[in-house]
Amino acid sequence: MPDAKLTIDPYNVIITGVGGQGNVMASRVMGGMLSRKGFNVTIGETFGASQRGGSVMSHLRISTVSSWSPQIPKSMCHLIVSLEPTEAIRVLKDYGNPNISVLCNTRPIHSIGVISGAHAYPELQDIKSWVAELSATAGFIDATDRALEMGDPIYGNIMMIGAVAGMGVLPLDRQDFKAVIAGMVAPAKVAVNLSAYDLGREMVEGAKD
Repeated sequence: MPDAKLTIDPYNVIITGVGGQGNVMASRVMGGMLSRKGFNVTIGETFGASQRGGSVMSHLRISTVSSWSPQIPKSMCHLIVSLEPTEAIRVLKDYGNPNISVLCNTRPIHSIGVISGAHAYPELQDIKSWVAELSATAGFIDATDRALEMGDPIYGNIMMIGAVAGMGVLPLDRQDFKAVIAGMVAPAKVAVNLSAYDLGREMVEGAKD
């Protein structure tokens, strides 16, 4: 039995984004961190299109008592972590509820339809308003922009995990992150991933002050 507690059991998380953002890696890292704490973690993935640019959604179900089915029931998500702004709206439509929390990266990724001019991409301020209206709490961070400053936009997914840790809704600890990421990347990449994690956490904690 884990020492840490969950506010809800099972606690349901959806990490969503588009292909190429590191969505699946983020779910594996978060799941690994919670497994190290002694929780039962079930992960399931759905792919709108497996190629780069297609929607990707990972379901994590975290429990102290048992393993659950890998798919979260509709309207039963507790936390959405969105690596792309419009994907947050897409997930809220099916899995949202009045008590849900949302953490959203602000950098858009335009689909082929938007690039070709067939579809319009909403203004970011409109997306923020819609997400806020559809959730109990909504936070937005410029993860991709900060990751680009570190040299690679892929670090945005790690910043989002650090940001979830900063929210305090799950028992995510830095030492667990370090252990998990060390098993997934080359030794030379561990330090920069730790920096990305720390920055994500600081961005959220700073917004609370």
